[in-house]
Amino acid sequence: MSLEDEFSDIIKKARMGQGLSVAEISRTTGLPGGDITALERGDPPRDRAEVRALAKALGLRPGPLEQIAIDQWEPSVASPISWVETVRGSINGYGVQGYVVYDGGEALLIDTAYNASAMIDVLTHHHLRLVGICLTHGHADHADGIDQILKYREAPVYLGLDDVDLLSWRPPADQLKAPEDGQTIAVGRLRVQCLATPGHTPGGICYRVEAESQRMCFVGDTLFAGSIGRSNPNTLYQTHLGSVRTRVLGLPPEYRLLPGHGPATTVREELDHNPFAVDH
Repeated sequence: MSLEDEFSDIIKKARMGQGLSVAEISRTTGLPGGDITALERGDPPRDRAEVRALAKALGLRPGPLEQIAIDQWEPSVASPISWVETVRGSINGYGVQGYVVYDGGEALLIDTAYNASAMIDVLTHHHLRLVGICLTHGHADHADGIDQILKYREAPVYLGLDDVDLLSWRPPADQLKAPEDGQTIAVGRLRVQCLATPGHTPGGICYRVEAESQRMCFVGDTLFAGSIGRSNPNTLYQTHLGSVRTRVLGLPPEYRLLPGHGPATTVREELDHNPFAVDH
């Protein structure tokens, strides 16, 4: 699976997140504004010097940005996990993924993947009892379909309080839970810990799981392999960077990171290759 974000996406997110105009970046870098606009629209950079100049102007790490723009870096493909099933969906052709975490006949859904019927199929195929729906944030591609799932089986829906207004359909009040940072949710013998990670949205949450065989974190759109999600609104950009750098990339390096779009990665890979991370 190719990266969710290309060079064009990364530089545009960094520029808009900081409220900088193309003209300001042009003055800082000496690059023509038309060239910067073309790069944000998908034109490849001319050389490494151009990438480094933009990285410096945008507060990004030049080495990782070069690796993505010039060297075509992608994270190493990880082996499947026996107790996690990935569910894929699309919204107007835009791919999205959610996950089913299960153990001991119980299951937690991590986002809906905009594909409630596929989520229900996984539950029925494995004969799993739904014990909760964990939403990383309230955007439609991650949250729509909870009404259909709750008709199949009632369960609590976990979502950050500041994201409730983003939902297109709101569960009954007694089913909607706003977890506290650090709260754990049981699924079989597994314990899923909620990590508050505002930035992509005001109420974003990542879900961390530690098992004997694997440690992982479901990161939604807080982080992508080699990038981050868009900060909504842009004024959350610095908050978003803090969530990525301290909460997600502060996890042990062997942690596997499973995003809402694009390939899985690890904390170690992102510390080495993500332009938005900090040098270590």
